[in-house]
Amino acid sequence: MNRLADQIQRMQGHNLTVLITGESGTGKDLVARAIHFGSLRSTAMFLPYNCTTTTRELADSQLFGHRRGSFTGAVTDQQGLIRSAAGGTLFLDEIGDLPLDIQPKLLRFLEQGEIMPVGETRPLAVDVRVLAATNADLEQRVSEGKFREDLFYRLSVIRLYVPPLRDRREEVPHLSTFFLRDACERLGKPDVHLSSATLDLFARYWWPGNVRQLRNEIQRAVALSPPGGVVEPEHLSPDLAAPEPGKATSGPASDSGLMIRPGNLANVVERIERDLITATLGSTAGNISETARVLGLTRRGLYLKMRRLGLEASMADTQ
Repeated sequence: MNRLADQIQRMQGHNLTVLITGESGTGKDLVARAIHFGSLRSTAMFLPYNCTTTTRELADSQLFGHRRGSFTGAVTDQQGLIRSAAGGTLFLDEIGDLPLDIQPKLLRFLEQGEIMPVGETRPLAVDVRVLAATNADLEQRVSEGKFREDLFYRLSVIRLYVPPLRDRREEVPHLSTFFLRDACERLGKPDVHLSSATLDLFARYWWPGNVRQLRNEIQRAVALSPPGGVVEPEHLSPDLAAPEPGKATSGPASDSGLMIRPGNLANVVERIERDLITATLGSTAGNISETARVLGLTRRGLYLKMRRLGLEASMADTQ
């Protein structure tokens, strides 16, 4: 997280597009806000837009705007979110769910700084910084034809990864204190406390819902507590007693033969992907088509993963 904080500070001094990745609930939106409010655009608007919330037709109009009469129901001109955020920052949350036929218009805007509202005949220049976030595997979506490859590379110039809460458990006590104080103030329940047993449980739990789950759990506990009460483990959701999947498992995986070693989830996944692709390439004598078939990928999807993992250079060295 110290490295992430340093990266956020470095992103504040320019206007480049940033792609923020990580599991749901890790705080990707807070990272985007930190980038914006530390930038020269901090006095202008920070405008979030969730790409999962609308249809293709509405997304086009909502993002790029439309002219009156350009389609049935367009009774007034609408400038759209991009123009509304002019001079500021547009945050595109869950960018992986942006409708496929809207993606070329977004790509044009990122490359040219121009939009074409529905019904307009001339492009309009708009000055907006775009930050995007996703919890999806965009490479896989590219290979499935659900996300444009050129847009993927345009968004991936700078990538920030927000680790899950289970990989930064040292933050749990500080976050718990912050969320407890906030919940007490908003709910009018002064002096509610978390017992030491509750804090110990928080420190051990694997938090599949990440920071969002921790915040909601504390808010629920405060809501059900009397003023001045103490939150004990029995006052918490039964989910917190559930063990972490695979916690009791050690040694090689039964089917794959891969040794699962502890570590940052993204690093572990990357290591497994690299080892598996390398091993499969070896077993197929470097045949890309056969390797992709064995791994259940398209050729393009395999090439994308190899490029990200730095395997193209190693392949060239062996040929």
